[in-house]
Amino acid sequence: MTQQPGTTAGGASSMSFFGGQFSTNPFPLLAQMRAMGAIVQVPVPFDPSQKVWMVTRLEEAVQVLKDKRFTVDRSVVHTNDVYRQRAQLAADTPGLFGQSMISVDEPDHKRLRGLVSKAFTPKYIQSLRPHIQQIADELLDKVQDQGRMDLVRDYAYPLPINVISDMLGVPRKNREQIRLWAEALAGGGRNSDGERVGRIRSFSEYIVQLVAEKRLHPQEDLMSQLIHMEEAGDHLSEAELLSMVGLLIFAGHETTSNLISIGSLMLLDHPDQLEKLKADLSLIPSAVEELLRFNGPVLTPVPRFATEDIELGGQSIHKGDMVITVLASANRDESQFTNPDELDIARSLNRHIAFGQGIHICLGAPLARLEGDIAFTTLLKRMPDLRLDAPRESISWRGNFTLRGLTSLPVAF
Repeated sequence: MTQQPGTTAGGASSMSFFGGQFSTNPFPLLAQMRAMGAIVQVPVPFDPSQKVWMVTRLEEAVQVLKDKRFTVDRSVVHTNDVYRQRAQLAADTPGLFGQSMISVDEPDHKRLRGLVSKAFTPKYIQSLRPHIQQIADELLDKVQDQGRMDLVRDYAYPLPINVISDMLGVPRKNREQIRLWAEALAGGGRNSDGERVGRIRSFSEYIVQLVAEKRLHPQEDLMSQLIHMEEAGDHLSEAELLSMVGLLIFAGHETTSNLISIGSLMLLDHPDQLEKLKADLSLIPSAVEELLRFNGPVLTPVPRFATEDIELGGQSIHKGDMVITVLASANRDESQFTNPDELDIARSLNRHIAFGQGIHICLGAPLARLEGDIAFTTLLKRMPDLRLDAPRESISWRGNFTLRGLTSLPVAF
């Protein structure tokens, strides 16, 4: 099929990708895009001057994510107004959009990631299992006798936010407020643009205040360790410290929370797979991988920009072009997965890229996998009769072209 730039195979405008309805069910549109080719040019409403390509298939997605000729730092190829806007945004929200490791490449990326990588090694993460299990049980203890709960509010959100907050040393009293701030940052909720910007600024201000308080009263937690590194001049500036803390708080819970809630809904949508899983809970690690592939929380990672002219998937990408790797599309690539539109919790060959690839592969992947394992195992052990407690069509989604999740998920047991 010959690609017509700016359109999908069905003739629908690819502006749909940037609309609010896309997060509800992106997969039909993504299938149309894959039918057009591995690399598809699309217009973007927010910056008509920017040439944008979407990567729809697995092989090319991995290539882009690993290729050093693509950068996450837009200022490398775009200066002047764009660079000034980015600098202003970083100045306005120092705890969120400053100098985090997801917005820089080598050598700064390696330096920043190295400072926190010891806290995310598989060995250390596995040592957290008893603590995470305790949190999961305590959350279900609160609702067990009620016979119903909102799985998002009562379980999927509080489990990972408590885990990462305990690791960082974030006070418990602030964790519900963080949920509202993170929702605004992820593009969810029913906030107006003004309210959303206000909440994002409040989140940034909170991080600055949190770090200042932790300086005065350090403890045995990751944030205190990072502050010590910064004060010792150990390759961490104040801006980088604030950005690191903000990134860890947000990314450390938002995606895993959505994995648990979306994954639960997918299992309820596929009762045969749910029954298979309940009959053999040893399949849960495999099921977590399949849920990530089938309907993961991250649709696209940080966009890349070509630092030189590149031939990719039969298309000529020019220096400065934006390249968006659509993980959700690559993970359903018909040329790489058998029956990709089917949920198969026992899928044996599952080379999904839900955590990304290359140097920016998700640092928290071991933690997310462990939390998913414990969350689903505990839920199905304790509530084997889990079922949806609302009309399926009433379940609403939140998010944007990057992240997606559920606003709520009423269940009974």
